[in-house]
Amino acid sequence: MSFSFEFPTRWADFDPNNHMRHSAYNDYAAEARVRLFRASGLSLDKLNRLNVGPVLFQEHTNFLKEIGIGQTIKVEVLLKGCSESGERFKFLHRIYREDGKLSAEIEIYAAWLDLKKRKLTLPPEEILKVLDTMTKTSDFESIQISRGQVK
Repeated sequence: MSFSFEFPTRWADFDPNNHMRHSAYNDYAAEARVRLFRASGLSLDKLNRLNVGPVLFQEHTNFLKEIGIGQTIKVEVLLKGCSESGERFKFLHRIYREDGKLSAEIEIYAAWLDLKKRKLTLPPEEILKVLDTMTKTSDFESIQISRGQVK
C-alpha cells in the first residue's frame, strides 16, 4: 500500500533566505511516519499500550529542489528495508513540491524499542502487518542481523 500525506508549509519552516530549513524536511518526514501508523490503526496511544516505539539510528537527507514559502508539499513513505522479524527497518521518504517535482529524499534506519525496558525488541503483530502492506522501493533490502548487530 502506498502512503503519502500533504502538508501546507508554515512560515516558521523557512529561514531568512526564504529557503525551507533543512530540519523542517526531517520534521515533515517524522510527521508522515506518525500519520502512516495512525492511518493503519496504530496511534501513538496504541503504540504506548503495546509498549513499543520506533527509535532512529540514522537519518540521511538529499536535497534536490527548493521548496517555496507557502507551498503545499506531499510526503511519500516507502519501505526500503526490513529484517525478517521486522525489528529493524528502513523507510524512504520522498518530498514533492506543489508542482510535483521531487524536492528531497530522506532515508531512515530504525528499530523498535521496548518502552519500559528501554531495549530493542521485536515488534508486535500489528506493526508487522503495517510493514507488510507498505510499498517497497525498487532497491528494497533484507536487513541481516547477527548477535544484535546489523551486517
